[in-house]
Formats: sequence, structure tokens, C-alpha cells
Amino acid sequence: MIQRRTLLTSAFGLAISTLLPPLTAHAQEGWPRTIRHDAGELTLPAQPRRIVSTAPSLTGILLAIGAPVIASAATTPSILTDEKGFFSQWAKVADERWVEVLYSKLEFDIEAVIAAEPDLLIISATGADSVVQHHAELVAQGIPAIVINYSNQSWQDIAVQLGRATGLESEAADAIARFDSYAADVASSLPPVEGPVSIVGYNIGGSYSISKPKSPQARLLAALGMTVTGLPESLRRQVTRASDFEFISQENLPAAITGDSVFLLRATNEDVEAFLADPVLANLPAVKAKHVYPLGATSFRIDYYSGRQMIDAAARALKGK
Repeated sequence: MIQRRTLLTSAFGLAISTLLPPLTAHAQEGWPRTIRHDAGELTLPAQPRRIVSTAPSLTGILLAIGAPVIASAATTPSILTDEKGFFSQWAKVADERWVEVLYSKLEFDIEAVIAAEPDLLIISATGADSVVQHHAELVAQGIPAIVINYSNQSWQDIAVQLGRATGLESEAADAIARFDSYAADVASSLPPVEGPVSIVGYNIGGSYSISKPKSPQARLLAALGMTVTGLPESLRRQVTRASDFEFISQENLPAAITGDSVFLLRATNEDVEAFLADPVLANLPAVKAKHVYPLGATSFRIDYYSGRQMIDAAARALKGK
């Protein structure tokens, strides 16, 4: 069942609805509407008012567009989360909006989902938080659910998709515009970064990787005025696996990093010190010049909130603050 800080009953659900912003005329247009998603189609009779997320990776985007999220699955608590397992970049916002823990440690609990009585359930198609294998079972219980693939699109694309599903198209557009404006304002205040930069996943769970020039993190640094360089063609056969980052062995890391500056994924100042002290990397121009910067602990996956934190981390590092 849902883990409660306060009791999640129908009465509590009504109390939540009184805290939500009033629906706009724009948001109420076009109902019922049919939503196409990664597992088919769903026809919603009216704008959702009780949204439940089984995907913490998507919950932050829902919160950013002002969706009425009443509960979200939580991951295992770590340095990336609060004590409940909500990702730290949006945990405070979730608390302010009384978002409940649906179930903990990504341990799927269908009874908790049913008890929450969602009028829209959000499921991820991929990733550790995916429960897509339970989609048919949930639909059989009469739960309206959509499946979203966050592995192959930006948070902005997902925001547009969720905006239509929730009747919050204008709110999604506003969130994207606020984010772009924030990035532009920060970019205008930064000192110029000479030459290309590399984004490196350094010793994350024992793995080493180089960002592709079109990864979400790379696009964000590009918005701040930088040019991200990827893995050299000469190392293409050394890639062990690839997504937005291309994974290689530690011994190939010096040849893989071609940027004059290095930004470290999911990193703090302590990680920068470890990178600078690595004897394998001692001859890199970025190491010699100490042009190595952390992107912050929440930069591993970019949403509205973690993206802003990554912008702030890059700005602090470049300004020497």
C-alpha cells in the first residue's frame, strides 16, 4: 500500500484538488481526447486530476508543468535522493505539493497503484523505473495508463507529450520557455570557454564514458555557448556500449578526451580532484591547465530541475565560485 506521511484517502484526494491551480479554459478544450503513446492509445474523458507516476525519472517533468501529481514511485535512497527516495532536484517541490510515496525502492506494488485511484498513470518504457511489463495488467484493472520513452527524447519533448495528455499544453510551453530564458541569462554572464569541451562520465560505478555531441548534457552546454566534442573516430571500435554516452575502458580514456576543457558528469568537487590526481590522465591538456569542472550530482539525467542545477554548477565552476 501507499506509504503515508498523511493518509491518502478519497477525502485527502479532495483536499489535494483544492490546492491545485484552477483549470484554464484552454486546458478544458478538446475532451475527450485520444493520447497516442508507446504502448498504443488511450482515450481520456476529461482532464486528469489525480495523476500517479510509477517513473521517478518522469515525475520531475510532471511537476515542472504543474500537473496534479498525487503520488510517485520512489527509488532507493542515495546521495541523489532525499530520505524517501525522491530525486533531490524535485523532492522539495514534491513535498510542497503533498506528493505521496507510491511505493519505495522501485518495488512495484499494484495494490498501491489501485488504492491511489489515478485517473492517469504514467509508466516509463525503459530504465530501472520501468513497469511496462505490468501495463496490460494495470489496464485490465481499469487504470488509464500511458507509456513514455524517456531514453530517446529530451525532457522538453516529453513535457510537450505530457502536456497534451494532461491538458496542460500552455503550462508545458511556459516551462520550456522559462528554462530556455534561464539558460540564456546565465550564458550571457559566463566568461568565454576557448576550444571544444568534453563531457566525461568518470568512474561512475566503475565505468568510463564520453558524451555524444547531441546528448541532453551536451545540448545544455551548447546553450551556454560551448562546443562539445565526442569520441574520436579512431576509438569507435573500442566502444563497449552506447546511449547518449559512449562507454570505453579506462586505459582508452586519455585518447578519448579531446576537449580543451572537461566537464564531469554526476560529479562534485571531490570527483574533480580524483580526476586531476589520476596518473593515467596527467598529460591531458585539460588536466595540466586544471580546466576540469563538475556538473553536479543531479546531472546524470536532465529534466527541468536537474537541468537548471547543471547550468548553475557549470556557471559556478567557470566563474571560480
